[in-house]
Amino acid sequence: MLVIPAIDLKNGECVRLRQGDMDQASVFSTTPVEMAAKWVELGARRLHLVDLDGAFAGQPKNLGVIQEIVEKFKDVPVQVGGGIRSLETIQQYMDIGVQRVILGTIALREPEFVKKACEAFPGKVMVGIDAKDGFVAVEGWAEVSTMSAVSLAKKFEDIGVEAIIYTDIAKDGMMQGVNLDSTKELAKAVSIPIIASGGVSKIDDIKALCELDAELFGVITGRAIYEGALDFAEAQALSDTYLEAK
Repeated sequence: MLVIPAIDLKNGECVRLRQGDMDQASVFSTTPVEMAAKWVELGARRLHLVDLDGAFAGQPKNLGVIQEIVEKFKDVPVQVGGGIRSLETIQQYMDIGVQRVILGTIALREPEFVKKACEAFPGKVMVGIDAKDGFVAVEGWAEVSTMSAVSLAKKFEDIGVEAIIYTDIAKDGMMQGVNLDSTKELAKAVSIPIIASGGVSKIDDIKALCELDAELFGVITGRAIYEGALDFAEAQALSDTYLEAK
């Protein structure tokens, strides 16, 4: 299981939100490239970037910073989400070297677009499913739909989606632990690899995910590693130990 550091971008700065609320943003660095360097030096094998401004605008707003990070760490795959609503935007990200894009709001509103994206960019498309009480949240988590996370995930079986990033927004940024039950339910419901997100607060959360009776591709962590509650290198080492034991 990969432990993937999150770098959330707002106005060119590295921030973390609480439950997706843009008014509850904590700035952890005014130089996101340096923050990315920190995680890479500690052994990050992938970086998770979110254009928070883009999520609300529906188009890239932090493209320059993202390009800087991609160019500086060419050997580390970068996945980007936030406001990706067209094939043209995906192409923009591919052109600057982004490895994978994450489709969120549009995946709920236009599931057919996900299929088109997978056909146009094979192996490059992931789907982000953000849920509250089991139902999908969209528009930067500002709205909660009537579609369940599991129902939405099943729409993307067998079309080439590389992974689903599942975030429990009630847990995200709250340092209260991972929603193991809903993560397991989703992982069991589909064959698409699942990356867990939201609520990681300590090493015990990593251990619990490793021991979950459902195989996860990865886990994204943000506030916990920024505030020092979770040691990133220790978390990845623990995950590797479980993988070697299997």
